[in-house]
Amino acid sequence: LAYHLISMKMGIMNKMNTKKQLESDLKDAMRSGDDLRKRTLRMVFSAIKNAEIERRNHLGESDILGIIQKEIKSRRESIQDAERANRPDLVMSNQEEISVLEAYLPKQLNDEELATLIREAIAETGASSLNQMGQVMKVLMPRIKGRADGGEVSRMVRKMLG
Repeated sequence: LAYHLISMKMGIMNKMNTKKQLESDLKDAMRSGDDLRKRTLRMVFSAIKNAEIERRNHLGESDILGIIQKEIKSRRESIQDAERANRPDLVMSNQEEISVLEAYLPKQLNDEELATLIREAIAETGASSLNQMGQVMKVLMPRIKGRADGGEVSRMVRKMLG
């Protein structure tokens, strides 16, 4: 019971760490006149607030990291669109925003670490074909939340199962 209470308390403390850091950094950006950080962090806060309103509850740490990842993914898609439209100004702006957001994600897994986690998930699920990819992803994704791009994970799992 004591272990459970301690882990719950740690979970509550961790839940707010990224959000508190975002709030603090937004205040600092406003004080220093850093428009890039201010604009980027306000957009993230807007996404977090919308998700909290939708769920009618505060978000956990993994949910907040998921929102940050979604914001990064959105900007990567915007970069592709801007490149097709020959808009280097928009490409640069989105890249700068991505660099601001990536600072809030945990250390990213390298290919070797990711491959190890994928092999463990495959062994755990007993998967042997692409038809079982969903089972592997279901086990794997919570373990890598915020530490690797979902598309890259999917590609590597597909390669290992194929």
